[in-house]
Amino acid sequence: MTHVRSLDLLRALLRSLAHRDLLETAVYVVLSLGAAIAGSLAALLLVPLVQPGHVLPFGGGLLDARRSVGAQAASFAVASGAFALLRWQAARLGARLVGRYGVNLRREVHARLIDAPLAALADATSAEIANVLTHNVEILVQGFSALQQLLVVGITAAVSLGFAFWVAPPLLLAVPLLAGLGLAASRAYGREQAWVARRYVADMTQLFWHSEDFPRRLRHVRSFEREAAEKASCGAIAARLGHGYRRQLELVASGRLVLELLAMLGITSLFLLADRWRGVDRASLIAVCLLLGRLLPYLVATRQSFQQLRSAAPAFELWHRYMRLDADRPPAPAVPPQPAAGEGILHIERMRLTPPLMGLEVGELVLVPGELTLISGDSGIGKSSLVDVLAGMATPDVFVARLDHRPIAFDAYRELVRHGAYVSQNVRPWQRSVRECLRWAAPEATDAQLRSALADVGLDRRLADSPHGLDTALHSASSRLSGGELQRLLLAQVILRRPRLAVLDEATSALDAAAELAVLAMLKRRLPRTTLVVVSHRPGVAVLADQCLTIESGFPVSATGNAALRCTARRQACSA
Repeated sequence: MTHVRSLDLLRALLRSLAHRDLLETAVYVVLSLGAAIAGSLAALLLVPLVQPGHVLPFGGGLLDARRSVGAQAASFAVASGAFALLRWQAARLGARLVGRYGVNLRREVHARLIDAPLAALADATSAEIANVLTHNVEILVQGFSALQQLLVVGITAAVSLGFAFWVAPPLLLAVPLLAGLGLAASRAYGREQAWVARRYVADMTQLFWHSEDFPRRLRHVRSFEREAAEKASCGAIAARLGHGYRRQLELVASGRLVLELLAMLGITSLFLLADRWRGVDRASLIAVCLLLGRLLPYLVATRQSFQQLRSAAPAFELWHRYMRLDADRPPAPAVPPQPAAGEGILHIERMRLTPPLMGLEVGELVLVPGELTLISGDSGIGKSSLVDVLAGMATPDVFVARLDHRPIAFDAYRELVRHGAYVSQNVRPWQRSVRECLRWAAPEATDAQLRSALADVGLDRRLADSPHGLDTALHSASSRLSGGELQRLLLAQVILRRPRLAVLDEATSALDAAAELAVLAMLKRRLPRTTLVVVSHRPGVAVLADQCLTIESGFPVSATGNAALRCTARRQACSA
């Protein structure tokens, strides 16, 4: 991954802002500028109060030392109040910008993941994706907040120094010194901070990987008696995270120390220069002291803001990598289509796809609404790749097909099966309750329809024993559904959706053989206008199948002369 320089990161962050956010950022800058001016005026208005009779070189109007103490105090109070109110408004606007920025980052990257081609996600781990959607965005939000703080610091420093030079023009000679000190402070420990931030993101991703699907992983770990190894591995990651976090805080503290020492050196040098330079009186020195003293709290926070901004660089690289994923298909229409009619026999004359690496060629496959097609074959031979294409989620190399004797291109076929359902063996409901899970698939369904679908898949008695009924929690220890019950729940989603094409990829693997046949037979009865494509290793499913497609290896490659082997799929009579 290429290193993101500070300016590149700044430009990338600005490009990730919406137009509304850019406008509000401009308002935020204006409010911060107003607060800086009001704060500097308040500092100058304090001079005649602490040094009665001493007049600034440009004294007059609000700064006239001959005014009464009451008038001077009132002016100071007004300026201080204006400073406090403007800073408060800027802080509120900044908080709103930061919150909305985090929301937009998550929405955009999640939308890109939802629309991404399956092939583009082949090398991505679920742990990394979880990191992109959670902790990684938090780091980016902290970086954006740090950028806001740096804007405030820059504006406040420019205004305070401008007033200081106005009070004592000879101090302009110290600009090179101040610029050099600021550059030195910004670069201290920068390289190590960038390395620590990258290592922290990588370790956090690995920790997500360790925690993924923990209950299933725990059974695997215990069966191999590898508890000690898992504890040691996770402990090592936790130790690296702890060291990285500690080092980040140490670098912040060290940077703060360097910044404070450099600030002290710079301000002391300015005071000495102003004291020895003719024409700079004591009132001006007090004004300069107050103006520059306002910068110290900002300078202390500046170092941490720079560190957070550097930490955002690797996080932004990871986020941007997923944002570069192209959409796999056009967005769904605003009005969801109605379930497809039962008419429309699809005859796939020839279809070739890769992966698998050796290629898979399918011929004479007929998909008829109301019928069940069984796909079987050895593991890793290409069944999942085939059903990805049949579900319209992957594009084949070759696709020759007819719909009711009319040629149909793959893009048209994809639209035909857009109103589909795809249930895989490893998918678990992520919703909180049974009702929420079913309504996710059919938002307009009534409670009666939900109960009817649950009865169809054999979950009605299970929920009848629960005092919460449709609101039974899916992940509560007291009401957790078994693996087979969760698969039944997902099949209830299919019934409610009434799809044109339903792909069940080992979606009944947690059921026993008799229950599997009963559920699949029920699906055929309840969905007479749905084409069912079932992937299963159990030969008994063939008794329900209208056609079987067996994927076998060992056939020679076609005319290309490639010495590799290919898989061929052939339609055959189903044995009982």
